[in-house]
Amino acid sequence: MIRVVTFGEIMGRMEAPGFKRFAQAMPGSLNVTFAGAEASIAQSIAYLGGEASFVTALPANAIADACVASLRAFGVNTQHILRTQEGRLGLYFLEKGANQRPTQVLYDRDGSAISQVQLGAFKWNTILAQADWFVLSGITPALSRSAAEVCKEALAVAFEMGVSVAIDLNYRSKLWRWDPLLGPRDLATKTMRDLLPFADLLIGGKEDAEALLGIAENTPLEAASQIWKKTFPRLRHVATTLREHVSASHNNLGGMLHVCESNTFFYAPALKELYLIPQIVDRIGTGDAFTAALIFALSTPSLSEPQKAISFATAAGCLAHSIEGDQNFSTREEIESLQNGETSGRVRR
Repeated sequence: MIRVVTFGEIMGRMEAPGFKRFAQAMPGSLNVTFAGAEASIAQSIAYLGGEASFVTALPANAIADACVASLRAFGVNTQHILRTQEGRLGLYFLEKGANQRPTQVLYDRDGSAISQVQLGAFKWNTILAQADWFVLSGITPALSRSAAEVCKEALAVAFEMGVSVAIDLNYRSKLWRWDPLLGPRDLATKTMRDLLPFADLLIGGKEDAEALLGIAENTPLEAASQIWKKTFPRLRHVATTLREHVSASHNNLGGMLHVCESNTFFYAPALKELYLIPQIVDRIGTGDAFTAALIFALSTPSLSEPQKAISFATAAGCLAHSIEGDQNFSTREEIESLQNGETSGRVRR
């Protein structure tokens, strides 16, 4: 069974009901759940049948207690979560878009507990014992200088212990603000170039390649992936989603996996084909579903062949668009059904 450790921030997700604008929903009620990229990956891994442990720092209060309980309800191991007297639970506010109106995300996460963690706060040798994968995203080192230092500390231990490392770039220009001498892009580039040499699997799209490597936007994905491999020779796989934005309600989705050693490329659902998603229920977290499913597939013998792995990951990402919330509640059976061509969505009785 696959064993995965993820490290990152989990926040309160404050969502305006339905498709209301913030101005319509407040004053009033917001839907509150808990979410974050690495937490969503851990939850998806656990839901697929793997063992997942989520590592973060949370304040010692009742709201954070509820957050931890929600993770446990998914079957995620929470024993290594650090509870602190300093810092807060970060929040993000979500206003779902529709048709030509885009989704809006507003962050309120300054001063969060995880942004204040220091080197030595986590016992990584213990945390990573028996782990197959260590997973983080570019969101975590964007939170603060100290969070970036802790990311590198964890990666170095994972490397020493022979644990495979997956990094989902997730470039967020709104977050990279902790060095006043550097703009967001320059700070992200400098920081991530220090972390990516540890990665075995890189997940990133055109925006990430443009922001962090200066690769021109019109560069073919295959060429961009080869540049990633040349820049960071340790990489074994590079993966990306292929997304076509028709509107906020309608996206089309595919996936690509580059096997670096053989320099071969695999596509899902097929070369130059995408899944049509004309009625998005929730866009947030779909990339995390893709990442989790890819890691799960690469470590599962019956799914690890590259074409099967990228097909499984892309099908999981597709199904996640049909599910409310950041977490993907698609079973392995449902993902494999779509992967094998069942796209009708007919009622099952």
